[in-house]
Amino acid sequence: MVQRNNICKACDGSGLLMDDEEWRYTCSICGGDGVFLQGESPEPSERLDVDEMNRTLE
Repeated sequence: MVQRNNICKACDGSGLLMDDEEWRYTCSICGGDGVFLQGESPEPSERLDVDEMNRTLE
């Protein structure tokens, strides 16, 4: 069971983020698992590709 204080605050533990057009995509902070542990870096391990609307491409 995941402790409440380890849940990713960016996606509220769902592992998904949603933009203003309601497109859902993997959370770039926790990597999609919904857990962000103390000491982890919020920066993605690799460079993100984005489109002209600044949406992440998978």
